[in-house]
Amino acid sequence: MPGPHTFTGEDLAELHIHGGQAVINAVLYAIGRVPKTRLAEPGEFTRRQMDGDLRRKFSDFRERLMTARAHLEAFIDFSEEEHLEPDILNKVKRAVKSVQVDLKECLTDNRRGERLRNGVHVTIVGEPNVGKSSLLNAICQKPTAIVSPIAGTTRDVVESAFDLGGYPVLLSDTAGLRETEDVIESEGVRRAVSRAVSSDLIVLVLDADQFTHVAPSSLDNPDSFIRSRLASFGIQPVENQRVTLLVNKIDLVPDEVAQQWRTSLPKEFIFLSCTTNTGMRECIGKLTGMVEELCGNPLVGEASLTQHRHRSNLEACAERLGRFQELLDSAEDVTLATHEIQQALRFLGKVTGHVYVEEVLDVIFRDFCIGK
Repeated sequence: MPGPHTFTGEDLAELHIHGGQAVINAVLYAIGRVPKTRLAEPGEFTRRQMDGDLRRKFSDFRERLMTARAHLEAFIDFSEEEHLEPDILNKVKRAVKSVQVDLKECLTDNRRGERLRNGVHVTIVGEPNVGKSSLLNAICQKPTAIVSPIAGTTRDVVESAFDLGGYPVLLSDTAGLRETEDVIESEGVRRAVSRAVSSDLIVLVLDADQFTHVAPSSLDNPDSFIRSRLASFGIQPVENQRVTLLVNKIDLVPDEVAQQWRTSLPKEFIFLSCTTNTGMRECIGKLTGMVEELCGNPLVGEASLTQHRHRSNLEACAERLGRFQELLDSAEDVTLATHEIQQALRFLGKVTGHVYVEEVLDVIFRDFCIGK
């Protein structure tokens, strides 16, 4: 099937193979022996589809900025000799402003693409012995973390990468948050806070006994309650971070109490028992929903940036375009403003490729009758 009418926008061949897994494996082995071919990595087709859309978008930004730069160069070098449009500077300003707006819109994707590429970082925090390590093992379905009734067993960040509802997730268990004079445990607490602050989703764990001592009136605003509780541990979630509360060990309270919590309290709270697996399915479902909100559907909507390096260069490009607007608005030298466009193109070129002087000259002689 010829591009661009395929999933990735590239030429695509599909093989419909019959005869069972052995035949499929043999065909894949034969194709793998062809030079410059390899098996696709997990999620690679989705990433290439997204990268294809982004490549076209960034190429459009580049072409528009190249045209703006060429018109500025023509204004600087030939305005006194040739009959150029009197409104050329205003047209350039509008064109650059349009690119700036589109670029900022591209940057306000809340890091969806980066999460799809690198995984959603989920951090479990809470006081010692509330069941954080048990929760990690239960979600990942393997004994990743050591579980013990001794408070302070986990001293460092324990990570486990896994698939949650089709999304890549890096789940981190952390040391119990408390004041301690133990040097090693204190370092573990510091690392727990640091990991939580840098994560996409923070799961605050309380045990059922702790939850029974919470004033009911403080639960009316779930997000505010969770964030204030995290703040008491020195964790200040930023605006785009998701937070949720998980109450563990509900098998230790009467069934009618646990049922009342589930039915009367906000749906943002998760109630379960890692020992009996009660509520684990609901827990996985709610966590999957939050991860999906953080990533979005990769097949719907605009493509997103998938690499931090690209984001950094595009942010620098947008900053230069803003500086360009400031210089022209303050009636500064057009040459200085043009330099900002050059720098913006340099940062954009780190994403799309290099910018050559010959291309600028081509645009000048294409759009203006210079020397004729």
